Amino acid sequence: MRHRHLSTLALALGIAVLLDVLRVWLPSVITLFGRAAETPAELLGAFALGWFLLALAAPALVRRIGARPVGLVAAGVVAAARLALTAQPGGPAQLWLACAGLLAGLVWLAATAASAPRPVAGLALGLAGNAVGHALLGTEDLVWRGGIAAWTLSALLVLAFLAASAAERTTAAGEPSPAGADEGVAAATGGRTRTPGRRAWLLCGPALVLAGQVALAPALWSAAAGTGSPDFPGLARPGGAAVPGALAVLLFLASALFRVPARPARVLWPAALLAGSVLFVTGHLVPAYLLTAAGLGGCLALTDAAAGDDRAAGTDDGGRAGARRGRAAALGMLVFAVATVAYYAAYDVGYPNWWAPVATAVLVAVVAAGAPRQADPALPAPVRVTVLAGLTALAGLGAALHVPPAQARPTTAPAAVRVAAYNLRMGFGLDGRLDLDALARELRGADIVLLSEVDRGWWLNGGHDTLGLLARRLEMPYVFAPAADPVWGDAVLSRFPARSGQTRRLTAHGAPTGAQALGVTLDLGGRELAVVATHLQPPPGRDPVEQAREVAAFAGRYAAGRPLVLGGDLNTEPADPAFAEFTRAGLVDALAPARPLRTSPADDPRTQIDHVFVSPGLTAGAVRAPRTEASDHLPVTLTVTLP
Repeated sequence: MRHRHLSTLALALGIAVLLDVLRVWLPSVITLFGRAAETPAELLGAFALGWFLLALAAPALVRRIGARPVGLVAAGVVAAARLALTAQPGGPAQLWLACAGLLAGLVWLAATAASAPRPVAGLALGLAGNAVGHALLGTEDLVWRGGIAAWTLSALLVLAFLAASAAERTTAAGEPSPAGADEGVAAATGGRTRTPGRRAWLLCGPALVLAGQVALAPALWSAAAGTGSPDFPGLARPGGAAVPGALAVLLFLASALFRVPARPARVLWPAALLAGSVLFVTGHLVPAYLLTAAGLGGCLALTDAAAGDDRAAGTDDGGRAGARRGRAAALGMLVFAVATVAYYAAYDVGYPNWWAPVATAVLVAVVAAGAPRQADPALPAPVRVTVLAGLTALAGLGAALHVPPAQARPTTAPAAVRVAAYNLRMGFGLDGRLDLDALARELRGADIVLLSEVDRGWWLNGGHDTLGLLARRLEMPYVFAPAADPVWGDAVLSRFPARSGQTRRLTAHGAPTGAQALGVTLDLGGRELAVVATHLQPPPGRDPVEQAREVAAFAGRYAAGRPLVLGGDLNTEPADPAFAEFTRAGLVDALAPARPLRTSPADDPRTQIDHVFVSPGLTAGAVRAPRTEASDHLPVTLTVTLP
């Protein structure tokens, strides 16, 4: 294998390993260092950004010691951390393992940049390959699965990365690097030092943000597969993600690995990327990720430039050109951290966050549009075609394999239904692990499930479709409604057919996180039951009186005289004014027979903030809040007898 192709393979595998570590590190910062929102957002952000600031010293380390030894040691550390995370340690061990893996990955990236002036093909293959693997796994990473299969696949990935890195470094060491390479480049450019590959490495971090959050996010493909109808929002549609998901991978790889004439490309790709980012923040998910995929791949291709001979221009193993590329890579990853923290911190601090993905897209577009002339593709045409066809087919297969359960058929009207309400905390337990099996155990046996804090692809939480994963375990179809952004909100799962639905966005009243009320009409064998799921979000230190009043009024109108069940994390206690808004509206506290029923925090329940209300005529019994640490709340379960 030619040295250039070997370095492309090593970079692609390394990007895949680094993304796996990031999918653990990001939620670990929130759930373990953040301690369920107990840590101030400013301190949490400083902790997260600190690791990327520390990595800014990596280029100096590379220049002093050399790219080959630093790169190999860093590759070994990130590989070991990735493999150790497969043991699912949870708690502080998970947090610090992920931190060590992240820092090692950033150092490895800087060392690789020092000796790789043409990273675009490797970046594109790494991003697309990781997305395809994520899709084939149903968005549940190997590190959360455990078992022989997870260990085997993790070990194969890590060993392939280490073998490719070692072979690439050995091959590179045997190829001479002409003396005075940097000076030759400067002379060729009239005294100006133009470093090939610096723009591409600068875009590595922003590309990871846009790919993980929008373009190559299999959870987003799944979330976008709902009907989206105003009359029935968020109804899961089996099989709806397969073709668009495959098309996203196809567009990304085609635009990254193949060439469009330079003049139209400098307009087409940046315009597509900017349009996709705007569509994402406005909630138009399918065109958002398709346009972002095409635009991101095309912008990366625009930076795939070389000045003269690649080796003479840049493969100086940590010299001045390599140091510039290393600094560009480190700065790009700092942009990754800032964009990620800025977008999600808005839900704690309270400011508009739409600008974060749009600004990231603008940065990519500007850097790409101003790049020098593109070089010919680094990979030969047969390899590009084979990779394009193979990864596209696997992406479609992954999306098709993990479809939501189909709608249930009407059955004979039951005398009673089992109801559960649960704040999932995006699926992460108090130990910081994503454990969908533990959540499913608490909900199994319920006929109707009301869920709060449902995540359908937040990059901050690792990009998982928590709702789809849980629904498949419970074999229950679902209806989803966004609250904070298009892929975070509330849901209703039911063993009965859902006939219609409606959602109402709640007024924020100064709260940083958005809230909504989701109404779903269920067919109970010829009888209809109205169900409303919500998660009230009061400003810090306040009772959510106004939102409670809005939800109670919405529920009354939506039920229109039909039997009603309303529940969720209401962030109010029985003696508070917000709680009284529901009883004032004529609803009955279904948990009254078991009061006090404390549900939060899960490891030491002190507050009663998760509730279920029913309309008069419905009778509640068998009320429980089983002890579990699969979330930071306890689930509430009860039996509702129909009149």
